[in-house]
Amino acid sequence: MRKHNIRLILFICSVASLSGVILGYDASVISGVIEPLTEHLNLSAWESGWAVSNVILGCVAGAWGVGYVSDRIGRKSTLIITAVLFVISAVGSALAHSLTGFVLYRLIGGLAVGMASAITPLYIAEISPKDWRGRMLGLQQMLMVGGQVTVYIVNYLIARGMPHAWIVSEGWRWMLASGVVPCALFLLLVPLMPESPRWLALKGKTDRARQVLTRLSNAQHAERLLTEILASSQDAPAQSSQRGILRDPRARYILLTGCAIAILQQVSGINILLYYAPSLLQNITGSTQDSLFQSIFLGVALLAGVAVCLSTIDRFGRKPLLRWGAIGCALCLMFTSWAFIAQIDGMLPVIGLVAFVLIFGLSWSLGAWLLISEIFPNRMRAVAMGFAFSSMYVANFIVTQSFPMMNRSALLMTHFHGAFPLMLCTVGCLVAFWFVQRFLPETRGVSLEHIEPLMLSKSRRFAARATRPAEQSSLPDWANTK
Repeated sequence: MRKHNIRLILFICSVASLSGVILGYDASVISGVIEPLTEHLNLSAWESGWAVSNVILGCVAGAWGVGYVSDRIGRKSTLIITAVLFVISAVGSALAHSLTGFVLYRLIGGLAVGMASAITPLYIAEISPKDWRGRMLGLQQMLMVGGQVTVYIVNYLIARGMPHAWIVSEGWRWMLASGVVPCALFLLLVPLMPESPRWLALKGKTDRARQVLTRLSNAQHAERLLTEILASSQDAPAQSSQRGILRDPRARYILLTGCAIAILQQVSGINILLYYAPSLLQNITGSTQDSLFQSIFLGVALLAGVAVCLSTIDRFGRKPLLRWGAIGCALCLMFTSWAFIAQIDGMLPVIGLVAFVLIFGLSWSLGAWLLISEIFPNRMRAVAMGFAFSSMYVANFIVTQSFPMMNRSALLMTHFHGAFPLMLCTVGCLVAFWFVQRFLPETRGVSLEHIEPLMLSKSRRFAARATRPAEQSSLPDWANTK
């Protein structure tokens, strides 16, 4: 008897992961747009930062509210809504004739990004077997990075050989409009996906949940897993609001841990490269087309890193990859900062940035998203993931809004020659190393229903309680399973 229908699971997760292509495309298309847009609309440094970072405010709102929405209408319907919002954003921003109009449609896109970034890993985590969860979630990261690489190539091909005046007047519009293509593909395929069996079970639709679980594995395994899902939800009622989670000290501890992971991923500086790669590289090359071309190397490095991580994260675990990935990223940023300060021309600074992106792809790119999607209990997963991704986007907003001002500061450029933001991110990577070592348990091979006591064991407060027989006996059977 088969244990899992891996072929079906792979198909479902691949379709869900197409939203990752849209995420990557939408996140990185601005890297080729921002310089010609700044010139076209004659934007100041603050306005350039706002043109990029405004989308993140939409992301915060989307991630914040997606738990409430998906808990009521389902994971599948929420994914369809995000794809429609992406289409509206791509068309509207491409046709915008003012900063206000551009910002409005980019905010709509940000709303979709925030929703999709939380709901897609949530859906995949609830569909995937525990031993395949890392690889299935890795598909989304692979396609997201694939979307980033694709948009770097598309941006370059649109600009290649064209006069600078055309890129400033029309080229950036075509870059934005090209995002409609992956949105349309996703809308065509998403109706083929089933609803999340865990959402169905939590909503009392037990028969439908059993049917989906049986399709994904076999009748015996489906019945056993359904029993665990129902037991975990009966032991602790669903918490479908931020206030309900914050009142529960156990839930609050896990929530804060997830938010910290999300924030630390951003302060590493990865989105400085994804959003501003050409702007950063122009400090070295001085050429728009050369910097657009070199941005492709960054995207390919990230894709290669995620591809390797995809095959190793379920083998070696989450914690080692995150811990040593943080150290590797810090070393690469130190090297690149030195190259910038020393004003070394040529490929040496580019090599440092490529190495940073590669190591980030090997570790935090997939590892952080995977942990955020799996550490929360069933009763609070949707809302807590929205909370965590909101924290991620708040950190993202601060990083992306402040970078143009640091990169154009005469004082900082005179003393650091573009290295100052990278030096700040180096500190963030070192903090990330300490946090992973201190607060994160290893979750490899642990089912979603068994992770909560494992997370609490890393807290001195809850670990002490867990050692008391009376306290342990009050836990449900699944929590005491070794």
